[in-house]
Amino acid sequence: MLARLPRATQRPGVQESEVLEVLLGLAAEAGMRVKVAGQSAASGDSPAPASGVCRVRGELWVILSNLEPASSQIRVLAAAIRTHASTLVDERHLPPAVRALVEG
Repeated sequence: MLARLPRATQRPGVQESEVLEVLLGLAAEAGMRVKVAGQSAASGDSPAPASGVCRVRGELWVILSNLEPASSQIRVLAAAIRTHASTLVDERHLPPAVRALVEG
């Protein structure tokens, strides 16, 4: 269900998993390293990992927390692509729901 995503993505037949798959493909094409973190719930004093974007030794990394809902992961990926790979988006045919997210 895409209830927490922008209205442009709330179209019948568009699944969060499909949007996430397209965004992951775009991130890979752009040379971004994507890592899923948070294989288990945080324990003790350790906070739960949050999705985000960072640079490590010059490489752009997108960290996705599997403890967050898919809608949060989609927002982080879309923002990373919008900020760091906008020319790639301009050159690709994208489903309207995905284009609306990455063009912001």
